[in-house]
Amino acid sequence: MSANHVTPPTRAKSSTVAVIGAGIAGLACASALTQAGHRVALFDKARGPGGRMSSKRRPAAMLDLGAQAFTVRDNDFAAEVERWHNAGCVAKWPTLIYQASPNGWQTHHDGQTRYTGAPRMSAITRHLAKTLTAQGATFYSGTRITALTKTAAGWELTCENGDVLGPYTQVVISVPPPQAEPLVQPWDNALLAHCKALPQRSCWAGWAVFETPLPALPGVASDWQMARAQHPALRLISRNHTKPGREAEPESVSLIAQLDWSEAHLEDPSDIIAQQLFDALKSLFPAPLAFPKVTDIGAHRWRYSQPAEDADMPADGFIIGHEGLALCGDSLRGGRVEDAWLSGYQLAQALLEEGRSTASPR
Repeated sequence: MSANHVTPPTRAKSSTVAVIGAGIAGLACASALTQAGHRVALFDKARGPGGRMSSKRRPAAMLDLGAQAFTVRDNDFAAEVERWHNAGCVAKWPTLIYQASPNGWQTHHDGQTRYTGAPRMSAITRHLAKTLTAQGATFYSGTRITALTKTAAGWELTCENGDVLGPYTQVVISVPPPQAEPLVQPWDNALLAHCKALPQRSCWAGWAVFETPLPALPGVASDWQMARAQHPALRLISRNHTKPGREAEPESVSLIAQLDWSEAHLEDPSDIIAQQLFDALKSLFPAPLAFPKVTDIGAHRWRYSQPAEDADMPADGFIIGHEGLALCGDSLRGGRVEDAWLSGYQLAQALLEEGRSTASPR
């Protein structure tokens, strides 16, 4: 599902709840609120939903450059993943994982079942966005929110192009804390303090598409799917064409960089980063194995990739502020896909319970 761009009307009446950020946390929150009967408007600066679960379309291949796969531990999230499975947008992957170093490759088994989007990671978030709009929610893609204004009627949202939307009784902000900071700063000192206490790590992600398959490695299954790399620059290798639904695509890899290395090279040109990550990949293949011809190569920078280890995350995994402002996202709970979904879902449950309490006789 390709989300249609909606041009926001100026000062038009809109939904009761505004959710800023259409990553998995924002979508989870919006879904729960919509299913409970609330009118919801969802905003994202990108052309479609997904955040770090988005996928990049190249002429010959589809590439996942953020989350590659995810695990399931929580019962609520397990039930949600089952719904995704029934909708055909998720499948188990990978099943063949290795540890890779210049000294050799060994199989990696940690007992966890992993899943990925089918046929791409963004299939999950696009399915959620499509379901939301079918249920009456409005999705504004390509819409960057730059400011909030509190009025007697509720919250108004100012877009980058100058349009003003609202009023809304509730605003949920699910973007990374450094991007949420300027939105809450004029209105809620407690939310601002939380944003400042949640530092984020940056990460480079590279890709390469090949004319023919990668060379076979001694003692390694030819259809290996993912490798955890022991290299100063490279931490994860993901073979996109082994993911469910992409079998007809040519050999392609996503190359996820080490966080420390990423931050040391954060402002380097993307073409130099792409070459360095590709060189790191080649260093994990013993000589004299020859690499196939590269038909496409590049890199993408995630300035806010995941929460830092020393981030002071709230106990609930979300924050409800004053007068209808709230924060959610993986940054408030943990760096996994499940953390992001739970943050948004559980915030919605708390808001619904708060609304029921407010409506109850005292």
